[in-house]
Amino acid sequence: MRWVLLFLMMPLAALAQDRRPSHCIALAETPGIEYIHRAAFGEALDDYTVRLSYIAHATFILETSGGLTAATDYTGFFGVRDFVPDVVTMNHAHSSHWTPSPDPRIKHVLRGWQQEHHLDLGEMLVRNVATDIRGQFSGDVEEDGNSIFVFEVAGLCIGHLGHLHHEPDQAQYAALGRLDVVMAPVDGGLTLDLPTMVKVLKRLKSSVVIPMHWWADGSLGRFVAGMADEFAIDRRTDSSLEVSLRTLPRRPTVITLRPAYLRAPIE
Repeated sequence: MRWVLLFLMMPLAALAQDRRPSHCIALAETPGIEYIHRAAFGEALDDYTVRLSYIAHATFILETSGGLTAATDYTGFFGVRDFVPDVVTMNHAHSSHWTPSPDPRIKHVLRGWQQEHHLDLGEMLVRNVATDIRGQFSGDVEEDGNSIFVFEVAGLCIGHLGHLHHEPDQAQYAALGRLDVVMAPVDGGLTLDLPTMVKVLKRLKSSVVIPMHWWADGSLGRFVAGMADEFAIDRRTDSSLEVSLRTLPRRPTVITLRPAYLRAPIE
């Protein structure tokens, strides 16, 4: 009988090992783990490596070496290529951060307002920490209208601050845990003001900070200048980067990417 029990437990144990443990604080032992292995969306990735592609505004695509894909602040449009990610996250502040009509082919649509998420796909865990947002045309506050989504994958903790309107409180910082990579809105107006955003990012001390939600090189430049005293600055013309535990920079670094919509694949 004991051998039968051991045999039944083996599949769950194997699945639990598919995601390299991270130093995030989330618990990985979630029942009903589902692991999906797909062909890579882009060029093949090394094991325990994640590709981050900046699409537009606040939308990024995360791709794992096992072929899982997730898109942040999904608006329904990635470009001319017909691409269906496994997971999309959305935020409620503006129509440029969500869509009421997501592609029905997307299996996991995570709305970042008034909902708590803990989605375990084996290779990737997606969770959220809720924050409040201001009303678009009023001073009203929508509680839990924004989510900071955290992707635990390849031993990394990757965070997307969404449409952050206020500095996280102590409980929210604690819930986030350590973030190795963070995507941060740096417009300095519609989201968090630049001095406070710089304060938040210096407290997080992520190895890689990727600016997003900037309107022109001027606002991007002001943000970079505010970070340059404590962070290295790596300006790139590419729209994507690959990151792993072994390639994280020793000094915290701001890496600027140029957004680019997806093009049709070459036949």
